[in-house]
Amino acid sequence: MIIQLQPDISEVQKEKLIAKVNGIGYKTTEVKTQLGDYLIGIGKNDFDIRKIGQMDGISDIHVVSDEYKLVSKKWKAKPTSVDLGDDVFIKDGEMAIITGPCSIESEEQIRKVVQHCVDNDIKMMRGGVFKPRSSPYAFRGLGLEGLKLWYDIASAAGIKIVTEVMQTSQIEEMYPYVDVYQVGARNSQNFNLLDELGKVDKAVMIKRGISGTIEELLQSAEYVFSGGNEKLILCERGIRTYERASRNTLDLNAIPILKAKSHLPVIVDPSHGIGIREYVPQMALSGVMAGADGIIYESHEIPEKAYSDGQQTLDFAQSARLASWIRQSFAMRKNFDLL
Repeated sequence: MIIQLQPDISEVQKEKLIAKVNGIGYKTTEVKTQLGDYLIGIGKNDFDIRKIGQMDGISDIHVVSDEYKLVSKKWKAKPTSVDLGDDVFIKDGEMAIITGPCSIESEEQIRKVVQHCVDNDIKMMRGGVFKPRSSPYAFRGLGLEGLKLWYDIASAAGIKIVTEVMQTSQIEEMYPYVDVYQVGARNSQNFNLLDELGKVDKAVMIKRGISGTIEELLQSAEYVFSGGNEKLILCERGIRTYERASRNTLDLNAIPILKAKSHLPVIVDPSHGIGIREYVPQMALSGVMAGADGIIYESHEIPEKAYSDGQQTLDFAQSARLASWIRQSFAMRKNFDLL
């Protein structure tokens, strides 16, 4: 169960409530977030919800059978809106577009991508400064100094930054310079990292694990929420299957399923999902029509010269066309939603 506590609940009222819930055989855990104070009850015994719901200090009470309780749609029917400031949102009913290179490479590159975003009314830029690479000899990013440089240029242009955090020690040092912490596929079940991201007041986008299930993605989000951070975004980026014709298998099924199971916004990453530049637009538009709240894809002035992932990266002309097509497809989808 999830018990939403009133903001002015007294310690005496809370102690009585916990004793009551424990008395019916449920283990209780208090969760405090930026937006509310909750008491999570875990147990299997039947009980009369009215006997608890009528107690002092309670705002609302919900029975949620899912293992992932706080991110479940069973208690929060209204979709979560993630506010990044400056009228930039990731939420149901809007289409977020996020683009940029796989890796942040230089000041010149940053300026060109930022200008590309400005020219195409794209408010969020992706890029990696700490890069998890399969080979230890591959380019692994410019690190914190690259992030600071990127922040100076992007923030001056009103562009929000989405970038990957790889370990707990990076969270604090990155905090002043990021708008969305990205948890990559390899770290989607790094529970120490997820716990620590629950303590920050910045948005967190969690990518589905390399071979992760939908439920595992939701459980990862539950770790962050239960740690105190409600500013969460889910990202479908494809999973590893036995198919070798593409980099991954983009699971478009996951989008409506996630939207049905969770109140969190869902982003689709077609670049990693298919890994082939020519097909990224088709998969991006498929993600839009499947119900995504945003698309994140890779772009670079000259993809062939990109330090990483050039084979799945769009050039600026291709990116501009795709951004326009995404908006057109979203407008079309909204018409379908009226039927």
